[in-house]
Order: sequence, then C-alpha cells, then structure tokens
Amino acid sequence: MGVWGTIIGFLRRGRDSVATQNPHKRVLVASGAASFALFLAVVFYLRQISVAGTPQGYLYLEVGGTLVSFCYAANALVRFRGTHDRTALILAFGFVLSGIIETVGCFGLNDWLLSGAFALSRIPMGWMVSRTLLAVLLLAAIAVERYMPTARQPSKETAAALLVVALAAYTTSAAFLAAPAAPISHAANFLSRPWDLLPAALFLIAAICFRERLKDDRDKKSTATLFDHSLFFVASLNVVCHASAAFSRQLFDGPFFLAEVSKTISYIVMLSGALLDQARLFEQVRSMAVTDPLTGLSNYRRLISVLEAELDRSRRTQRSFSVVLLDMDGLKIINDQYGHLTGSRALVRISKILRNHSRAIDTAARYGGDEFALVLPEAGKDVASRVVSRIRERLSSEPEHPKLSVSAGVAAFPEDGDSPEKLLGAADRALYAMKHHGKSSVQNLTRIAACL
Repeated sequence: MGVWGTIIGFLRRGRDSVATQNPHKRVLVASGAASFALFLAVVFYLRQISVAGTPQGYLYLEVGGTLVSFCYAANALVRFRGTHDRTALILAFGFVLSGIIETVGCFGLNDWLLSGAFALSRIPMGWMVSRTLLAVLLLAAIAVERYMPTARQPSKETAAALLVVALAAYTTSAAFLAAPAAPISHAANFLSRPWDLLPAALFLIAAICFRERLKDDRDKKSTATLFDHSLFFVASLNVVCHASAAFSRQLFDGPFFLAEVSKTISYIVMLSGALLDQARLFEQVRSMAVTDPLTGLSNYRRLISVLEAELDRSRRTQRSFSVVLLDMDGLKIINDQYGHLTGSRALVRISKILRNHSRAIDTAARYGGDEFALVLPEAGKDVASRVVSRIRERLSSEPEHPKLSVSAGVAAFPEDGDSPEKLLGAADRALYAMKHHGKSSVQNLTRIAACL
C-alpha cells in the first residue's frame, strides 16, 4: 500500500498543480497520467500472471530488430548523402553500433543459457551498452542540430559528427565495462532492474526535446516531416521499453518481453518514417525538375515532354490538338513603374488564371520569361481561340492592379507542324503577328495563323 499510496499522491499533486493552467495543458497532463497508470497496470498484470517467453522468441525479436536497424542505417546514409543531414549520419552510426552489439549478444545467448540461473539473474551487458549508446547518440543528434543547424562546412562538420559518435561509443562502452555486472534485484522489490532507468531517463529527455521541436515547428507554422514525428515516437517507445525492463524479475518474463517488443516496434517506426519521408523528398525533387519555381506551372522540359507524348497519341488516334503561346503585355513597364516584386506577382496572377481555365488533361507551362504555353489535347484552333478569349476576359475583369493583358498565338497538329519545334514555331509566329498588328482580341487568331 505504501508504494501505491506514493503513486496516487504524486498523481494528485500533479493534478492540483495544473488546475490553474490552460485546458490544453490540463488535457495533456491528464492523458499522460492516464498513460502512466495504464502502463503500470499492464506491467503489474504481466508480473502477477507470470507470463514467460522463450529464448527462441527472444532471438526472433532480436534478429528482426537488428535487421531493421541495419536497414534504417543504410537508408540514413543515403539521406545524408543527398541532404548532408548530420542527424541522419549520427543516427545511422548509432543504429549500426547498436545492431552490432545486439548481434554479438545473440551469439552469446547460448553461453548465457548454459550458465543456468546466472543468465537469468544478471542484466546482459550488451543490452545496457547498446541501449544506452543509442540514447546518447539521439541526444548528440539533438545537440548537433541545435548548435549547428546549417552545414557551413560539410566536410569538417561531418568529421565532427563522426567524432561525436566515436566519443559516445567509447565513453558508454568504457563506463559499462568498468562497472561491475548489475544483478537483478530481489523479486519482492518494486523495481527489479533499476539500472534500466538510466537509458529510460536518457530516452525520456530525447523524447521531450523532439516534442519541443515539433511544437516549435507548429508555432513557426512550418510543417514537421514524418521523419521528425518518427524520432519522437522512437524515443517514447524506448522509454516504455526500459521502464518495462526495470520491472523485469528475470530474463524472458512478461515485462522483459514487453520491453523487447517495444524496442523492435521502435526500430520499425524509425525505418517506416525514414522511408516515407525519403519518398516525399524524391517526389519533391521530381516535382522541382519539371516545375517552374515561381509560378508552379510546368517548365520548358515538361512542356516538350508533354508535346512529344501528345504527338504520339494524336498520330495513333488521328485527332488533332492545339498549342497556345501567350505573351504578357507590358511586363517591363510594370517592373519600371511598380517594381520587380509586382512584376513577379503579375506572372503568378497569370499562372493562376491559366491553371483555373485548364481542363484536367490540359498542360499549362511557363515557356520562358513572360511567355506561357497551353497544350490542349483533342482541341482544334477554334476551341483554343475560345480558351484564349476567356483568359483575356478574366484578366481584364480582375480587380487587382495593375491591369494585365496577354497576346496569344495558336498552332494545331497536324496542319501547323508534326514536331514540338514546328508547332511552337507556328504558335510563336502567330503570337508576334498579333502583337505586330496590334490586335486587342483573339477573334482573328485562327486567320492570322492560317495566313502564316
């Protein structure tokens, strides 16, 4: 009753201390207290029913977790190579070292089992070294990111990150090797393995730091990545892992297997978060390769690719398609009178109208400078001319100043060309014929293009 009275008194004091705080903090504290109570209930239930696992089950979890940790380390090295993310580099070596130590521990499991009761009454040295080392390197990654947020000298800072890994590995290993083997306390004690509270405390500090980083991202209205969230969950799961292990009376009992499962799940969460975030980075790079950074429209490379694909499709279906080139009128005047920021804003305004007046199968692109292009599949010159008319009308009705207008030229396959260069050339000639004749509408676009 004394232990439970202490826990209940602690929870009551926590409740009273947040009674005057805002509702969000009260909910957060209440959920934390409920989670802590649920954790204690599960651990003591596993203790009372004397659930025990098998050495084979432990080996399966260890081997699976080790393989996942190596897979994450390889992924983190790829991430570092592409982004120079020092956090990824430090964690890569952390998971590699932890995996190696756990692998050595698996090989030595048979020797431990042959020693009988001794194997069940001692905390495995490999467990403590690998887990504490990983916690230390998580904190080291946080410190590096906090005090060196930008890679000003990547080569030197990479060497510094590797030095941090080496020092952390040496210090952790030396400390545990120099210390006497930690026995598991008497079964009647509240905490059977108090040594596990050390890595639990380190992982808890890491979880709090990652939680604060996510909060800072929300305050700055920046989007936290899946990788950032996975770091928080990994640290939290490892807190559960070692808090559960602290109640383990012997190897392979219920709390110990809860700890092992939590650790393995944390590795899976880490790898999953890294893979999903890497897929996001690949998609972002792919998008940047075919997208104009100012307007968000397709760039010239994407425009040519779409034209080539549309030519192939139109040859198969024997259906025409149109290409429209649009040139913004008076961009230099706008830049001179209102400034280049207003000129850039004018280009963005035109791009939004092009996007809004395009079908799902159409492609709007920035051709270059103040010129834009539209690819209209299965549309003749008359349809393209009506599209241009709607765009010009929409521009003239905009309330934002300065007022904008565009000149346009239309070309169609197959009559105006059978290659991207010929079609763009025909549309360009029609465009400048419109500018040269001072046309204020697009009623004669088709006739001008036909005359050329």
